[in-house]
Amino acid sequence: MQLPAEAVAATALIEVVRITALPTRQGSPYPGDVIAHWAGNEAADALALIESLPGSEQHRCGFSPGWSIRGYEESLGLALFEAAFCFTCHEVRMHGTAVAPELATQFFDTDTRPAQALLALFRAASP
Repeated sequence: MQLPAEAVAATALIEVVRITALPTRQGSPYPGDVIAHWAGNEAADALALIESLPGSEQHRCGFSPGWSIRGYEESLGLALFEAAFCFTCHEVRMHGTAVAPELATQFFDTDTRPAQALLALFRAASP
């Protein structure tokens, strides 16, 4: 999977969100509870894991993401990017100040070791 390279390099903090609904407007943050904050090596490792997700074909489920991550630079201003993951339809939708349109929708193979490791990280962060 491809993340915005400049945003990844600038990310100092990741918020992990357990999504509760879809946004009411395109480009708005996904509603939900922030369940974890990852910084330093933990954030870098998570981003490397996400970048290692192999591509996949689209599966149809209606896009019902369970988790998202929001990447912030040190100033903690607006999110550089938010990536919402649907493990049913294999889709990731991204938006944010650093996301180019061609990166906005991507597909990943949920049956691979990296995808299962990411899902395990999300589940471990959940209360």
